[in-house]
Amino acid sequence: MNIKAIIGISAAIVLIVVFAAAYTVDETEHVVITLFGKVSRVVSEPGLHVKMPFLEKAVVYPRNLQQWDGDPGQVPTQDKTYIWVDSFARWKIVDPVLFFKTIGTDSRLGTNRLNEIIDPAVRNLITSNRLIEAVRNSNRELDTFEIGLEEIKEDIKIDEPPTKYAVTVGRNKIDDMILKQAQAKLEQFGIELVDVKIKRIDYVEEVRTSVYGRMIAERKQIAEKFRSEGLGEAQKIRGDKELDLKRIESEAYRRAQEIMGKADAEATSLYAQAFGVDPDFYSFVKTLEIYGEAIDENSSLILSTDSDLFKYLKGYSTGK
Repeated sequence: MNIKAIIGISAAIVLIVVFAAAYTVDETEHVVITLFGKVSRVVSEPGLHVKMPFLEKAVVYPRNLQQWDGDPGQVPTQDKTYIWVDSFARWKIVDPVLFFKTIGTDSRLGTNRLNEIIDPAVRNLITSNRLIEAVRNSNRELDTFEIGLEEIKEDIKIDEPPTKYAVTVGRNKIDDMILKQAQAKLEQFGIELVDVKIKRIDYVEEVRTSVYGRMIAERKQIAEKFRSEGLGEAQKIRGDKELDLKRIESEAYRRAQEIMGKADAEATSLYAQAFGVDPDFYSFVKTLEIYGEAIDENSSLILSTDSDLFKYLKGYSTGK
């Protein structure tokens, strides 16, 4: 074997040893060094480090916050209302040695422990409290406004005492109690539970259908109230319109009669003035009008010779 081969083999062995001995630590990691399966030391300082090649092993755990997302489940409340509860948490490994001894080398196995501890804690606290406690934080009056709903609610008689809907614990305190209850059980695994929150609460299908039905009934009641008020306003407007129409027609008829009366009076006055100049001529004209209205080609008159109506005919026949 020549010298070049020996140098190449030696260099390869050195490189293998160096790669087996060197490791890096990120600022977001804990590294547990084990020797024959037992913890030798913990390295948390970021940078390049060295271990015994082939004998020591580096087990890496995340040091930053990890996410836990629970599976939504059906949970009954203290007042026997079934709801779907979905929760989440943030956690981190604070004691990597304890985590290594109790859970193992895979940090993802910590999620299984969280499932076994947080889910029962959520179920226990939800079951121990009423629905209103899991939904609201205080008895503060809601600042939402729904047109028409206030009047409807005033008309609804509630038999239950007001204390049934009073919040004594609240959602935030339930979250805190879940956190405290679960943290006490996770400390033995080297895990710190930073935060637990209820992400979403919803009714189960049967209850949701009933709630939606009640909401629809309320909205229909509000709509019917608006319709009845609208019909009342429409009738009032129509009545006002008819009243105004009658008043306008009455005023117009009165005004027309006044104008006609004045015109008739003026015409009568003009007739009186005109015929007053020659009363005999007026009598003659009026008599002719009576002849025209009373006598036609098929009419027959029998008059006495001394009749006033006949005097103009008699005068005409005598030529006077």
